[in-house]
Amino acid sequence: MIFSNTLIYWYLQNSRELPWRKTKNPYYIWLSEIMLQQTRVAQGLSYYLKFTSTFPTVFDLAKAEESTVLKMWQGLGYYSRARNLHFTAKQIASDFNGEFPSTFKEIIKLKGIGDYTASAIASICFDEPTAVVDGNVYRVLSRYFGIDTPINSSAGIKEFKKLAQTLIDETQPGTFNQAIMDFGAIQCKPKKPLCMFCPFADGCVALQKNLIETLPVKEKKVKVRNRYFNFLVIKTNDNKTILSERKGKGIWQGLYQFPLVESDKNINKNELISSDEFVALFPNETTISLFNKKEIVHKLSHQHLHTQFWIVETATSSEAKINWSDIEKYPVPVLIANFLKEYQPKK
Repeated sequence: MIFSNTLIYWYLQNSRELPWRKTKNPYYIWLSEIMLQQTRVAQGLSYYLKFTSTFPTVFDLAKAEESTVLKMWQGLGYYSRARNLHFTAKQIASDFNGEFPSTFKEIIKLKGIGDYTASAIASICFDEPTAVVDGNVYRVLSRYFGIDTPINSSAGIKEFKKLAQTLIDETQPGTFNQAIMDFGAIQCKPKKPLCMFCPFADGCVALQKNLIETLPVKEKKVKVRNRYFNFLVIKTNDNKTILSERKGKGIWQGLYQFPLVESDKNINKNELISSDEFVALFPNETTISLFNKKEIVHKLSHQHLHTQFWIVETATSSEAKINWSDIEKYPVPVLIANFLKEYQPKK
């Protein structure tokens, strides 16, 4: 009880002014929690405001086209979050008449919602004492209690959840959960935590044993895969191009891209134009030039995409059906969005 009292007292003095803190509407809490997974508050805030303005209710989000949702999500990454968000909005609108389930057990059954998000919604909106455990919480608990069990191991996930559950203030679980998340974000930061002004300094094992830099512990990451992408940016005489939707379960599902030639290493112009994909796409004469003089490396969690954008000018192409003037309407990966920002003014 001392831990939760100290934490909540700190929170009442230091909490961040955030729009989703002013409501207990589960739709808004759900939106904010999904957006802030893998995303800093500073980046996610503008997206939250844009989404709540465009889709003020779960029915509005449910009625939207998936491509519209993905376009609005563009730049936040981890696009499966947006697809799951849209799917679940449609489910809540149709199966629950727009009413969010009110218990942890029911909330966690929804697509795209795991233990952390279900705990946040259940505690903040419905006062159910279910403890949240995210990166901030792992860091606070591992440092304060001196726990070196890897946080991304099955044993660690169980241990930290159990510990957090014993600490939660059952009379105000939503406040406790928001307090411990804010504490990890503001006070017990990953780098240069504010230990000198910490209300837990006297009892913090990591501070006493000089383990601040080593806790929490993570098991080694999955090996990163290197991929080599060559995007063919087509420009016909009548100012048309080719964009196609990515299908399947890989990265960027539902987003649009230029024709792609993937190679096993960086390739030059001659190697590109002699590839089967290029020859099949451009049987007629073309002019081709490399847009980015320096290689672009786009880093995803388990993949590094070594990327080259090739500008391909051709008289006509039967597959080029999209006007360059309409290209901004399509949801694209941030890698392509960044290219378009540079290329568009020069086109």
